[in-house]
Amino acid sequence: MSEAAPQPAPQPEVLTLEIEKLVAGGLGLARDEDGVVLVRGALPGERVRATVRAGRGVRQAVTVEVLEASPDRVDGPNLPTADLGHASYAAQLRYKRDFVQEALTRIAKLKHEVNETVPSPSEWHYRNTAQYLVTPDGLAYRERRGNDPLVVSEDPLVMEAISAIVARIDPAQLDPATEIAFRASALTGEVVAALIGAGEPRVFMRASEHLMEAGVVGVSLAQPAGRRFSAGVRLIAGETDVREQFGRVQVSVSATGFAQVNPAAAGLAYERAAELAGNGEHAVDLYGGAGAIGRHLAPNFRRVTVLDASPEALARGRQDVAESVAAGKPEGNVTYRDGDAARFSELGTDVIVVDPPRAGLEEGARVHIDSSTADRLVYISCDPATWARDVGDMVRRGWKLGEVTPHDFYPQTSHIEIVSVLNR
Repeated sequence: MSEAAPQPAPQPEVLTLEIEKLVAGGLGLARDEDGVVLVRGALPGERVRATVRAGRGVRQAVTVEVLEASPDRVDGPNLPTADLGHASYAAQLRYKRDFVQEALTRIAKLKHEVNETVPSPSEWHYRNTAQYLVTPDGLAYRERRGNDPLVVSEDPLVMEAISAIVARIDPAQLDPATEIAFRASALTGEVVAALIGAGEPRVFMRASEHLMEAGVVGVSLAQPAGRRFSAGVRLIAGETDVREQFGRVQVSVSATGFAQVNPAAAGLAYERAAELAGNGEHAVDLYGGAGAIGRHLAPNFRRVTVLDASPEALARGRQDVAESVAAGKPEGNVTYRDGDAARFSELGTDVIVVDPPRAGLEEGARVHIDSSTADRLVYISCDPATWARDVGDMVRRGWKLGEVTPHDFYPQTSHIEIVSVLNR
């Protein structure tokens, strides 16, 4: 019996769609007779041809041709890291405000004014960190939509200090690393790197020497892990971190530790958060990391407590404060505690500042905040949906929402930060 001939792969469906608005993720929302389609690479008011991606849930599509362009459309880089790079920067700021407004209305069920988005001081070359795959063809972006890795020919979002290092690297010299991460400092111009790969440090010495020759000031090694850098980090050569300016404070940042990627934009948000916090006896900075926000509170409170569950961040924060105090800065009232925000219990708190991960405040954290003595909550968020969920819950508990201001930490992308305050 002869074998059946293989069937040709089904051709992707191509639709002509009119885009109503942008939704979270920078996707254009369109409708046809079968319902909603979310379209990547489209802008409100446009008419586009798009290929529909197979999958469960709401249909998603990718723009292949713009039939009627929005006046906000510009020529932008076709990169997985720049999902709004095809819109003018003024339009990006409007869209991001709309994301926050829509989340308040739809999720929090609140009618409340949202301020105009505070722009980033730089629209390009603002990112102080980058992580790439190491491939035989070069360093590459990890493609997020199921395609092959995209070799980095130019990365217009990262700081030029990182681009200069990348231009001098021969990927063949990085073996056996599978990925590499960089952190640059706008303050000093220095760059540190972390190799990611399995094996003892000795097998990475050639790669480390190559990076040092390319201009980095330190190289660390991280073992591959399901959660980023969770398997531990070891210094191979040079420095572990560099100094960076965030608003009114300097902090140490590493290639593997968490820190905001746009120091200039983050500094504006931290300064505004400190203004909203006001003054008093005691402020608590939950999810405080190394304390960049908490240290902004120090001049206006008798004491500040920074709480976080990351030993690495707490150690960096304590060292930063010690150096700041030695330089004569009034930060001796800042203390660091290892703890879970969901089990937070601190007596005599006037103000609580939170900057949680994308998942937002855990139920336990909201309960403890509500049962605390604080009468003000400054909430900084990187996700409008979870922020709106939490704000709606706090309002139902009796808190009143005050200022809501989007801050753009990530130009050319759909991501947005929010600085807000609640009082009771």
